[in-house]
Amino acid sequence: MQRRDNTLKFTLYDEEGKEEKPRYLPVENVGELYCFGNLDANSALYNFLGQQQIPIHFFDYYENYTGSFMPRETLLSGKVLLAQVDFYKKKKKRLLIAQRIWEEASFNMVKNLRYDDKRGKHLIDIIEIIEGFAENIAGTSEIDELMGIEGNIRKNYYEAFYLILNNFEITGRSYRPPQNEVNALISFGNMMCYSQCLRAIHQTQLNPLISFLHQPGVRRFSLSLDIAEIFKPILIDRVIFKVINKHEIQAGDFEPNLNAVLLKPKSKKKFVQAWEARLTETLKHLSLNRSVSYKHLVKLECYKLVKHILGIDEYKPFKMYW
Repeated sequence: MQRRDNTLKFTLYDEEGKEEKPRYLPVENVGELYCFGNLDANSALYNFLGQQQIPIHFFDYYENYTGSFMPRETLLSGKVLLAQVDFYKKKKKRLLIAQRIWEEASFNMVKNLRYDDKRGKHLIDIIEIIEGFAENIAGTSEIDELMGIEGNIRKNYYEAFYLILNNFEITGRSYRPPQNEVNALISFGNMMCYSQCLRAIHQTQLNPLISFLHQPGVRRFSLSLDIAEIFKPILIDRVIFKVINKHEIQAGDFEPNLNAVLLKPKSKKKFVQAWEARLTETLKHLSLNRSVSYKHLVKLECYKLVKHILGIDEYKPFKMYW
């Protein structure tokens, strides 16, 4: 990949190493880049991407997110940083944000299940179990206790996938590496969602290292994990249901590799296209009274969090209302 005037020039090579016809992308049409293979680039390109505020997110062979090239931060605020740290250090403040994130995340999961229950998938028993666990969220007094409820909700939620999806079985959630096709899609999709949330955080004054639901750690942007919990049911899970049930991705789109099941390169392209289509879909925003894209919705979530920690407005995470 190279800079060519105000375009990005991609030169691809076939399996025999033969150079194919270059492709050009006008830089004004690029929001971010996702790299799933080997990429040769020079510092001139990265300087150009930095000037244009275009990040690159990198994934390894096993579809795990490995890191990002992020442009220089321009929206710096010591006031927001200090407030964010203060909310993390004060137990009640942190717990309140964490509870609200997971309350709305579980609400969005139930909305997904109700949508498919109305279409004959018979999910009411699982819905009632999840709602029973969700009722205990507000009464938690520790983050670990909240994460225990999260685990129970997530377990039952993924069991519903067995009833929703046609022609595929999930047989439990498996991580690093995924053990079946559905888990491969979930893991791949979640990585895409994390990187999109990281991009949205970078466009605000928040620090991606300081989180509230997930424990901040070494070498991870844990705040993007927090924000992603709200949007994974809306963005990733709906895309998975669509590409499988409409046969856009089928059994032949996966390949076994040692103890893992992975998407084939062309299949990743199919999923990314469906993901991009979802991000650009619009809906009527109730507060703004105008149409916004799902992609912009993630950014608005970060702004709501900024207002909360600055004491401007109470944080109310996004919930599906349709």
